[in-house]
Amino acid sequence: MSAERRAGGAPPGREGETAPATPRPAPATIAAWLRTRGDEQLGALLAARPDVARPAPSDVVALTSRLAVPLSVDRALDELDAATLQVLDVVLLSSDGVGAADLPTALPEVPDAVLGTAVDRLTTRALLWGDEVLHAPDPVRRAVRYPAGLGRRAVELRLALPADLPAALAELPAAEREVLERLAGDRPVGHLPDTDGSSASPARRLLQRGLLARVDALNVELPREIGLLLRGGRPYGPPRLRPEPAPVERDPAAVDRQAAGAALETIGRVGELLTLLEEEPAGLLRSGGVGVRDQKRLARALHVTEPEAGWLLELAHVAGLLDVGGPHRDEWLPTRAFDLWREQDLPDRWATLAAGWLDAVRLPSLAGQRDVAGRAVNALSPDLVRHTAPAIRRAALGALAEYPPGCGLAPDDLVALLRWRTPRRVDRLAPVPDLLAEAARLGVLVGGALPSGGRGLLVAGEDGAADGVRRLLPEPVDSVLAQPDLSLVAPGPLVAELADALAVVADVESSGGATVFRVTEATVRRALDAGWSATDLHEFFARASRTPVPQALDYLVDDVARQHGRLRVGAVESYVRSDDSGLLSQVLGDRRTATAELRRLAPGVLVSGLGADEVLTVLREAGYAPAGESPGGAVLTRPPARPRAAGRRPGAAAAQAARPLAPDEVAAIVREIRAGDAALAARRSEPVRQVPGGTTAGTLELLSRAVREGVPVWLGYVDAQGSGSQRVVQPVSLGGGFLQGYDERRRESRTFAVHRITSVALVEDDEPAASS
Repeated sequence: MSAERRAGGAPPGREGETAPATPRPAPATIAAWLRTRGDEQLGALLAARPDVARPAPSDVVALTSRLAVPLSVDRALDELDAATLQVLDVVLLSSDGVGAADLPTALPEVPDAVLGTAVDRLTTRALLWGDEVLHAPDPVRRAVRYPAGLGRRAVELRLALPADLPAALAELPAAEREVLERLAGDRPVGHLPDTDGSSASPARRLLQRGLLARVDALNVELPREIGLLLRGGRPYGPPRLRPEPAPVERDPAAVDRQAAGAALETIGRVGELLTLLEEEPAGLLRSGGVGVRDQKRLARALHVTEPEAGWLLELAHVAGLLDVGGPHRDEWLPTRAFDLWREQDLPDRWATLAAGWLDAVRLPSLAGQRDVAGRAVNALSPDLVRHTAPAIRRAALGALAEYPPGCGLAPDDLVALLRWRTPRRVDRLAPVPDLLAEAARLGVLVGGALPSGGRGLLVAGEDGAADGVRRLLPEPVDSVLAQPDLSLVAPGPLVAELADALAVVADVESSGGATVFRVTEATVRRALDAGWSATDLHEFFARASRTPVPQALDYLVDDVARQHGRLRVGAVESYVRSDDSGLLSQVLGDRRTATAELRRLAPGVLVSGLGADEVLTVLREAGYAPAGESPGGAVLTRPPARPRAAGRRPGAAAAQAARPLAPDEVAAIVREIRAGDAALAARRSEPVRQVPGGTTAGTLELLSRAVREGVPVWLGYVDAQGSGSQRVVQPVSLGGGFLQGYDERRRESRTFAVHRITSVALVEDDEPAASS
């Protein structure tokens, strides 16, 4: 803020010069002050508090109303650091505002640069308003119950303090003085301890002396006057300056390599997990979540611990790859998104997992802990939902992103920094160490430092995350190394075709940077059951292995194939039966039923390899009247085949709502607010009116002028349904009985029938101070 502006304008000119214009009076309300802000400043307000911008306010009055919503005020205050809140406290403790030039006197230990930054942050968010004199809106005063950690005035507490308060405090015993000094710190409310009746506690004696006020049966409050007296020369407390912990320094290239290893392992584990659930879904508990038995099964199959299996389940779920499905929605199944995910390249797959974790409203680290009833919380349980989790993750990673590549903070130092950055959220910071551990598992964080992928995730979401790791993750390989011990070693991630084939002919024995598959008698039999022949297996191993195929592997394939199929078990998908053998013969010989692939199995029974639903459809289309049948012989309509889980990403809606405003979106909202204000001003002048259905010369003249001069107009309009509306339109052309223009409020080009226009007024900018 310049000295000239604080002084109320430029100094008067010399004799003979034109006298300066009379200074504009200071705005009397926050709405009037907002109208004096330029477009850039108004846009900064909307960007800093995007919750007030969706949907776009119609004018400054509507914007002011939204800024006063308690939830919005609390959200804006929660984002302020301790130094900024201390500057706000100075204004809150003043009843009629504080001059901006007086802040250095009030907080002499705080550098001027910190004070200037704090004032800018507060005025940008409209938590303070005014230029020379700063005022706090009433909603902000109500939101901060104890400014500067001081209690309410004695009058508000209905407490009569001693006439000579310093003398009364000087006479107190040490124990009572200690209680007062503790309450004069940063929280003036304390708990009243229980007594055994033999002697009163220091707090109770202070109550009797009239130096503490009872808030309720259990709590007491220190009056503001006593707190200020005990603080002495620091009425607003010690300066709340940013802590400067020593950063942890590592080689940025090593950080990226380690992060890529974690990312690669996570991608592989999640893929294996979902493949297992594809074959055998996990059951849904009645209380939500997945059962311990299924979690143990998955942990054994993946060769990981049960907590690790729970973490992978949670990660797949928040990424939208795992959800509840099945005929009765009682199973955990891979979603349709999984089919697309496994076809993507590795960077995009990791970006999907990382973005899902960042925006998730769940805390996977709580799985296995006890709830208030003493029961263990299962993975995927609704009890893991914490709506503050995305903000905590972004705050933690955002603090680390301020350090250069390769530098970061130890967990304790990061928590201390977060306590300063968001002091109103201190009670929410308990999960930070667990969140950092999850980020390290995922490859978003390495030893307290953000790798390239983590930085890209914060700045540009999924696209940035994928670009950050693209050069670090290896290209998929299309071959394995066959070993004499019947193992196959994949030296990297496999191409999808080879991975699908190996899932049939081998089992995963270990995974990581290199995946080890094991070929056994059971896996060869599984491949033969899937339709492979011994020749197919020999050719596959010879083609897929970069090393010679061991003789033991050839012998194993031949031995199993020699025994395979000596017993035959057929399977039919459906059958058709009837006591009328002539009808069955007619169906079997009917060319219209050829697509049902029917064949006779026994007298009175036809079988098909197609599903019952398909056979029923073919027979009905051929003119027959078949009925479905249950295993017990009762007439039944067979339910459809089990679908994939539809899938959704938990927290996606919240992430969308908290999405920052794009610059063009901010500019459009500012234009709409300006148009709304201009429309209000235009209403004061008498518009040209006409009866719907008729067109007056005055209407056409005014619209033609607006098109010619490029001036927006305020239209009253009645649509085809007879609904009336008013809007600000930027006219483009007029002809053929129609007005073409851009509707500022609806942000779209519209065509208006002139005969439906009920009133027209030019929007004149009679308040130039409202534009930049």
